[in-house]
Amino acid sequence: MPGTAGVDGPLPDASDPVPTDAAAETEELLSSAVVRAVQETGAHAGSIFLRSRDRRSIVLAAACGTPPSLLGGWRLIPVSSPIPVATAYRSGRTVHLADGDETMRRFPQLSVALPYAFGSASVPVKAGRESFGALAVVWAAPPGSAGLSKARLRHLRATANRLGASLAAIQLRGGLAEWDAETVVIEVPAPSPPAVRVGLFDWELDTGALTADDELCAIFGLDPSGFDGRADTLASRVHPSDLAAFRAAARAAVVDGRILAQRIRVLEADGTHRPVELWGRVPEGPTQEARSHLVGAALDPGAGTRAVAAIERLRDGVFSLDPEGRLTYVNRGLEQLLGVRREEVLGQSLWEVLPWLSSPVHEDRHRAAMVSQQPTSFVARRPPDQWIAFSLHPDAGGVTGRAVPVESPPSPAARPGAPAEGTASAAEGRSPPTASSPAASPPSPVPAGPTAPARLAAIYHVLQLGSALTEAVSAREVCAVVADQLLPAFGGRQLAIHVVREGRMHLLAQTGHHGHFLDWFEDVPLNARLPGTQALTSGTPLFIESREDLANSYPGLRMGEARSWAYLPLIASSRPVGTCVLGFDEVHRFSVEERSVLSALGGLIAQALERARVYDEEFAIARGLQDALLPHRLPELANIHIAGRYLPGTSGMDIGGDWYDVIRTADAVALVVGDVEGHSVTAAGAMGQLRSAVRAFATAGHRPGDVVAGANRILDDLGAELLASCCYIRLETGSGQTCAVRAGHPPPLLRRPGGTTEVLDLEGGTLLGVDRSTDYPETRLELPPGSVLALYTDGLVEERDTDIGLGIDHLRATLAHTGTHSLEKLADGLLRAARRSAKREDDIALLLTEYAPGHHAAGAH
Repeated sequence: MPGTAGVDGPLPDASDPVPTDAAAETEELLSSAVVRAVQETGAHAGSIFLRSRDRRSIVLAAACGTPPSLLGGWRLIPVSSPIPVATAYRSGRTVHLADGDETMRRFPQLSVALPYAFGSASVPVKAGRESFGALAVVWAAPPGSAGLSKARLRHLRATANRLGASLAAIQLRGGLAEWDAETVVIEVPAPSPPAVRVGLFDWELDTGALTADDELCAIFGLDPSGFDGRADTLASRVHPSDLAAFRAAARAAVVDGRILAQRIRVLEADGTHRPVELWGRVPEGPTQEARSHLVGAALDPGAGTRAVAAIERLRDGVFSLDPEGRLTYVNRGLEQLLGVRREEVLGQSLWEVLPWLSSPVHEDRHRAAMVSQQPTSFVARRPPDQWIAFSLHPDAGGVTGRAVPVESPPSPAARPGAPAEGTASAAEGRSPPTASSPAASPPSPVPAGPTAPARLAAIYHVLQLGSALTEAVSAREVCAVVADQLLPAFGGRQLAIHVVREGRMHLLAQTGHHGHFLDWFEDVPLNARLPGTQALTSGTPLFIESREDLANSYPGLRMGEARSWAYLPLIASSRPVGTCVLGFDEVHRFSVEERSVLSALGGLIAQALERARVYDEEFAIARGLQDALLPHRLPELANIHIAGRYLPGTSGMDIGGDWYDVIRTADAVALVVGDVEGHSVTAAGAMGQLRSAVRAFATAGHRPGDVVAGANRILDDLGAELLASCCYIRLETGSGQTCAVRAGHPPPLLRRPGGTTEVLDLEGGTLLGVDRSTDYPETRLELPPGSVLALYTDGLVEERDTDIGLGIDHLRATLAHTGTHSLEKLADGLLRAARRSAKREDDIALLLTEYAPGHHAAGAH
C-alpha cells in the first residue's frame, strides 16, 4: 500500500525519471492525486475510478477518506450507469452536485441508494481524447449548500488532467492504465493533523550539551532558532518537582544501561503544566564517551491523556470507530452498559459482536454519518427489554459514539424503521436524543432478519437494472441491457440468455470473450437433466462455484472455459420464459447477498423479456402491414432513373406513416412523398388509404392540385383526426416539364448537372386534414437534363431542439457534394448519417429522380 509521501509537492510529471516498476508508479500517482483532490477541495472523501480492460466498467482504484467497504455497490460500475462518476467518464464533462436535493433531482437512483446529505463533484481523468477514468470527491452538504467554488472545481479538474497525462505517459512506455475487479484498492487515510507530537534529542550527560530538533523545541515552548543547545535551558521549562526524579532516572539509565521512560510536566505559556513523556536509550559503543549519551524522543499527547482519563470516569458509554466502523476505543461505561470486555471487541464492529445490533438499519446509521459527515443516531433494544440510544459524531478520521440508556419505550405509532420525533437526522444534523431530554422519544426499532431492508449493493443493483429495463422495448434491447449491467456488476465474463420455444431451449443472445460457451444448451428439451433446464423447471437459481461441483452434479457435461456459473430461472406470471447464465473465468464464491440479489434480478429480466416478446410479435405484424403498403418495385421508365428508400425510426419501435410512390400515367409519371402524423397502426392504415386515393386520382388523369385536394377530402372523411403532409410532382418524361404541389411538406431539392443544388420554392397549401375545402396551388418547373430531384420526409432533416431549416440546408449541401454516378449509391449516401444514429426518432422516406433523356427503361429501384 503506497503512503502519502510527496503529497505536499507537485504530482509526478510525465517527464520525471521512470521507476522500474510501472505498477508502483501508477499506485503512487493515484495515491497522490486522490489526497490532493481531497485537500484542495475541502472534501472529506475522494475516489478514483479507472476503466476496465473490457471497457464495460470503471473500477475503484484509489480511495481517500470514506472506505470502499461503506460503498458496496460502487466498487465496480457499468459505464452506462446513470450515476455521477460514470456520467463524467462517459461524457468527458464535470458533474457537480451541490447538495442532496440536486442529487435527487438529477440522479434519483443514487439518492435512493445513498439517501444522505452530501455534495459531490466528478471529473473525467483523460489525456487528449482518451479517457482513463474519473475522479470524484464528496463533502458534507446540508440542504441549500452552494457546493464547490469555481476555483476549487478548477483545482479538481487540474488534478484530474495531470493524472491523465501521467497515465498516458505510463501507457506509452508499456505500463498499465487500466484496472480490473481483482485489483486491490489503494486506500489512503484522510489528511488530518497528527494526534501526538514527537520531538527527538541527543543529550550528552557529562557536558550538558543537548541537540534537539524543531519539534522538541516546540514541545518545550522554545524558539528553535534561539535554542542554545543546553540541557539546562530545557530544564527551565520543566515543573521543579519533576526535575530531581528525572535527572536520577537519566543517570540510572546510563549507569545500568536501562531504557529511560519518564513522565514530566512542561510549563505552558499561561503558567499551567501539561504532561510529556520522555523515552531514551544509551547507544551501544566501545568507549565511555559513547555510553554517556542519551538519545530519545519526547512524546506530547496533547490533551489526549487527560481526555481519556476524564472519559473513563463517565458512566455513559463512549466509544470510537474507525472509518470502516471498527471499534478503536471503548470506555469503562460502555463495557458495563453493553456487557462486553474491551479487549474482546476492539478491532471489530458493534454490529458484528452484538447480535441485537446486527440490523442493516443500525449499520446504515454509521454509513450515513461517514458519507454526510453529519451527526446521526438510533435506538436499539438490548434483550430482554433495555433500550439504549446511540449517537454518532463523525469526522474524516472516524466516529465518536455515545451510548446512554433511555427509559421511554418505542412509540406504538411509529412505523418499524422510521425515525421518531426526537431522533437526529443525518440530513438535518440535529442533536441526538439524550436520557435527560423529555422530548427524546426513541424510534421504533427495526428487527434483524427477513424484514430488514436490503443491503446497499442489493438496492443499487436492483434499482439500476430495473431502471434500465424500463427503457428496453425489444428482446434485443433487453439482452443488451442485461449484459451491460450484470457482467460488470458481478465480475462475470460471459452471459447467455436462452428462451423457451415449443418446449425447447433456444439461444436468444450471448456475449463474452468465449464464444459459444453454452453451445451444448441449444435446442435441448425442458425435461433434460441440465443445470439450465433444472433451474428453470424448479424455479430455483443454481449457483455452481467450481468445475468440481459441476462435474459431481452433472457428469460428462462439457464445461468450456468458465470456472463458476450462475443459472437464473426467468419466470414471469408463473410462465417459464428462459434461463440467464453468467459465467466466470475464475472460481467465484457467491455470497448470501449476491445470491439474493441475482435471484431478484432474474425476476426483473423475465418480466422485461415477456413484455418484449409480446411487443416484438405486435411490432412484426404492424411492420409487415407497413411493408405491404410500400412499393416493392418501382416502374421501369424511359428518360428517368428512380431510387427509393424507407428507413424506420429507432428510438420508438412503433410503425409510422411515411410513404413514397411512383405512379405511371398516360403521358407522365407522378412522384409522391407523404407523411401521416403519429407512429401507430392507425397512422399506417391512414397512410395506406391516402396512397390508394392518390393513385386513383392520378391514374384517372386529374391535375396535381386536384389530386392533392382529393386526398385532403379523403383524409377528412376517414375521421381519424390525423394530419398528413404531402409533396406531389407530375413529371413529363419526354420534356422534363413538371407541375408540383406541396401540402405542408418540406420543399424538394434540385441538383443541377453542374452540381449546384437549390431548395425549390414551391407554393404551399395547408396540411391535409385541416380544412376539406382547401385549394392547393401548382408550381411549374423544368428539369434540365442530368438533374436530380430529391423528395423526402422530415425525419431526414429534423432534429430535436434544432431548426428544420438548418437540417434542410445540410441535406442540400450533402446532395451537392456527394459525387457518384449511381443514383442508388447517392440515396445510400444521403441516408448514411441517419443509419448510424441509434436515437433517430422519426421514420424517413426518400425518393430520388434523375432526368436523363435518351435513357431506356432499365428497371431502376
